[in-house]
Amino acid sequence: MKQPGNFRFLAFIALIAIVGLACGGTTSTPTQAPVVIQPTPVPQQPPTATEPPVVQQPSGPSGDQFFTEEFDGDISNWSYFVTKNDSTADDSGVAPTTDNGYLVFDLHKYLNVYAIYEPQTYDNVGIDVRVENRGTNNNNINLVCRYSDEGWYEIAIANNGLYWLYAFDGAKGSYVRLADGGSNDIKAGKETNEYTFICNDRNLILGINGNEVRKYTDNQYVLRDGQIGVGLSSFNDLPVKVEYDWVQISQP
Repeated sequence: MKQPGNFRFLAFIALIAIVGLACGGTTSTPTQAPVVIQPTPVPQQPPTATEPPVVQQPSGPSGDQFFTEEFDGDISNWSYFVTKNDSTADDSGVAPTTDNGYLVFDLHKYLNVYAIYEPQTYDNVGIDVRVENRGTNNNNINLVCRYSDEGWYEIAIANNGLYWLYAFDGAKGSYVRLADGGSNDIKAGKETNEYTFICNDRNLILGINGNEVRKYTDNQYVLRDGQIGVGLSSFNDLPVKVEYDWVQISQP
């Protein structure tokens, strides 16, 4: 006898149910934990490397006894003073200035203007300078050693070829001529010259453009120590303008 068709259908449904029950006994797959996207760390930039601030040191600081002053920085260690060759001379507006690495003297008539290096005093010392004449031929370059209240020694070198060696008597307030002369080593006119003034014990020595020109021994004033200085003198001709390129202070 044939089984009715619905029996086969019910058997098929039963088989599916059994399989379903068997599968229902297993554990379900756990849900995957959410992935948290971490922020990309931003690397910290190192502080920008900066150069230490440049501190402009004054030329020839007080600790430097011997050095070369090139007048391209602070020159507050230098002071100036004026004397007159005539009582009517106008000494206003004649303070030395710096310009493009030069110490500039620009004078009226009948004046002596000096720049003194203040921080140091010297007994034996050499002063070398390079100077350029930018004005009339009628002027004197002045180099000073052992400057103090007692007085000083000074060499005055004229742009026309002559020179004079003085002692300034501080007690009397007057110049005393110790020696004089002339030299063909001096370049006259709008030229550049290099001069040397050495004060060594009692010996005073003048050098011009690399040549020793005069040596004098002072047994009268015997000034012992003091500051050094440079300067310029004017007379009755204008303009009087001189530029110091450098001043070298050395041990003789």
